[in-house]
Amino acid sequence: MRGVSNFCDYFVILSGNSLRQVNAVSEAIQENLEQDGIRSFSKIKRQDESGWVVLDFLSVIVHIFYKPMREFYSLERLWSDAKKIRIPPYAKKYPKLPS
Repeated sequence: MRGVSNFCDYFVILSGNSLRQVNAVSEAIQENLEQDGIRSFSKIKRQDESGWVVLDFLSVIVHIFYKPMREFYSLERLWSDAKKIRIPPYAKKYPKLPS
């Protein structure tokens, strides 16, 4: 997002196959990062039914979508000027992102 926005360095965009999975992923991300002292600045309800959860970690914004919502909003298209970085599944805990 650098060079395209002034409010964050990275968007992390991922999908879940159900609303339950979206909420579970959101909780897991928050719990794992909190163990390392990293807190989200978002106010998330525990059982969000919107199909789109946003976690704000200041320089990194995490978007967790229910798949049909991700296709509808198409953030990748909206922010297509930003450089894309693919993180492989099962990557190490905090992969090194390029500067």
